[in-house]
Amino acid sequence: MSRHADRRDRLLRLVPGTGADGLLVTHPANVTYLTGFTGDSSYLLLTPREQIMISDGRYAQQLTEECPDLDAEIRRPGLEMLPMVAKVVDAAKVRNLAIEAASMTVAFCSELSQQLSGVQFTFTGSLVEGLREIKDREEVAQIREAIELAERAFAVVRAGLRPDHTEKQIAHNLEHQIRCFGGTGCSFTPIVGVGPRGALPHARLSDHRVEESDFVLIDWGARGALYVSDLTRVLVTGRISPKLERVYGVVLKAQRAAIAAIRPRAVLKDVDAVARKVIEEAGLGKYFTHGLGHGIGLEIHEGPRLAPSQDRQLKAGMVVTVEPGVYLPQWGGVRIEDDILVTRTGGEVLSHVAKELDDCVLQGMR
Repeated sequence: MSRHADRRDRLLRLVPGTGADGLLVTHPANVTYLTGFTGDSSYLLLTPREQIMISDGRYAQQLTEECPDLDAEIRRPGLEMLPMVAKVVDAAKVRNLAIEAASMTVAFCSELSQQLSGVQFTFTGSLVEGLREIKDREEVAQIREAIELAERAFAVVRAGLRPDHTEKQIAHNLEHQIRCFGGTGCSFTPIVGVGPRGALPHARLSDHRVEESDFVLIDWGARGALYVSDLTRVLVTGRISPKLERVYGVVLKAQRAAIAAIRPRAVLKDVDAVARKVIEEAGLGKYFTHGLGHGIGLEIHEGPRLAPSQDRQLKAGMVVTVEPGVYLPQWGGVRIEDDILVTRTGGEVLSHVAKELDDCVLQGMR
């Protein structure tokens, strides 16, 4: 059995627990996870008897190559997805259809229910996403590849950084280098914040130049074949002020403490609390304004979440970011982020970009 077929089999064992006798998978990342299909505009219908891809003529050959063990229903030109889905569900004799509530629009669901008047609908939350949280060996290898792409691109951009480079140029250069090294691009639009703009955790790219401040925050990641990475570093382009030294030291201490707390069965909110306590004891607690981290994989934000509200436990095979930050208005922000694999005995730091403050200083910038 292929690993994709095994995933579908495990998912099908979960579907009866929803009260449904069929599941329509519509979220693109979930379709990819379950089938290996890398196109778009395609859904997957799973029942105990049938496993059918619903797509169009653009992907007929691709489906044959990427999903040879699946049946496919190819809609003809001019036939929209909705009536095609209704036709396939009706032919499969599904009487209670589970749908991905977070993926399907209200309009699509409403129209589909009208066309399938005899079918009951069940809304599911995160059946596939729950499976995706635990990465297998090949998935971990692809995440490692995405991290290496991000790190190599960052090294080139760092080496060539000039005082007149803008936030936009840094982001564009990262994208270019990732592609040069064989990646498919950035896993998200990089966040680059020069000086005070680093106090915006998700700052939008601007024309502010590196020379306008003594430091710059860069949050970036790469997408390899399918899987992604997510890293953040602060580069010092001027002098290390006492304030920067203090804030950076607090954030680095918080990150290391949280990484040390990662292990199977550790409660998500407790890991968050480890980092939060370090920052609070330094008197900076109100400036740490987000959760400690999140899962990565096919998407840049997946489960689980390391946050104060999360009572679940870490499990071996999860890959999470650990990214504490302190954001001081009108001054700037410090965030340090690495990607961590939960192993059977603890946590393995998969990323390797130097993060001691002295290692973040760029010589000859001023």
